[in-house]
Parts: sequence; structure tokens; C-alpha cells
Amino acid sequence: MPAQETPEMLIEMLNTRGQGDYIGESISQLAHSLQAAHLARTHHADDETVLAALLHDIGQFLGANEVKSIAHEVQTMGGEGKASCGRVGHEKIGEEYLLRLHFSPKVGALVGSHVAAKRYLCAVDPAYHDTLSEASKQSLVFQGGPMQGVELQQWAASPWCDEMCELRKWDDGAKIPGLVVPEAESYREMMVEHLLR
Repeated sequence: MPAQETPEMLIEMLNTRGQGDYIGESISQLAHSLQAAHLARTHHADDETVLAALLHDIGQFLGANEVKSIAHEVQTMGGEGKASCGRVGHEKIGEEYLLRLHFSPKVGALVGSHVAAKRYLCAVDPAYHDTLSEASKQSLVFQGGPMQGVELQQWAASPWCDEMCELRKWDDGAKIPGLVVPEAESYREMMVEHLLR
């Protein structure tokens, strides 16, 4: 898909499929995505991080058949004879989807890590857990709880660990009912420039 068409398609997807509730919270999925991107922008994040904030939940917006296809491919990427990576969540589906649209590895990694980042932050900063909404605390249990051991060490060694943690905090903070922020269309040029890089 040409670089000019991809942003149009993603903006339309956000605007049309994002009207539903953001599960467990009192705002829409679209409002949550826009607030996360706005927080990234106001904290002077680079364009890749802002785009990752805007699109971090894109895996929630895809149709059922597309989700099933991507999830199956992600599970089998290890190759024959290798262990499956287990259940694939919306973050990994979103990461793979954006990589297929030619977003950068950094955008993909930030999108793909925003669930695990909560687990990392709970491990390294016990006070962080107290800042989570009740819905987010409940989902933490199902996501595996705070990281430990080798997983924790590997995460800390990531070149984008700081951005991953920041994105997670913006994700947590992007839940304010009625907050007025720029619309999805305001990110069109940023997306075009990114995809033409």
C-alpha cells in the first residue's frame, strides 16, 4: 500500500472502529488512543514514539479474520520444531500489522511491548502498581504479573526500554473522560513522512 494511502486507511480505522468502549474504562478506544499520542507529543517524544502511542492498540481495531490470520502467523514464526510463543495478544498482532505496513522496527517494538511494559514497571517500581486503574490491575494478573529473572534482565537491556516504559505510562494516563485533544487527522503528515523515510 502506498505511503499516502496507509495513513488514510489507519485514520479511518481509528475514527470508525474506535467509537466503542475502551474495556473497563469510561472513554472510547479512539479517545484513549488520541490521548496517548497527545501525551507523547507534549512530552517531546520523537515521531516514532508518538506514532506508536497513537497506534498502540491498533490490534484491537482489526477485523476478526485479519486478527486470526496474523495471530496464527506470529505463533508459527519460530519455524518447525520450535516452541510456539503461546497466546498472541492485541499488542503482538498490532506490532506485526504495522510492520507489514512498513512502519519502522522501533514503532513495531513499542506497540508490541506496551502490555509487557506494565509487567516490567511493576517489577522495578512497586509504587507504579498503585497508580494503575482497577481494570489495569485486574488484567495484570492475566498477563503474568510482574516480570522476574531472565525476562526482567532481557527487558532492561532493550535499546528502547525507556521509550517502552514512557509509552506504558502514557497508556495508563490516557483515560480522562471529556479531555479535548487533537484529532487523528493531525497525525497524517507525521505518518506519511515516517513511511516515506
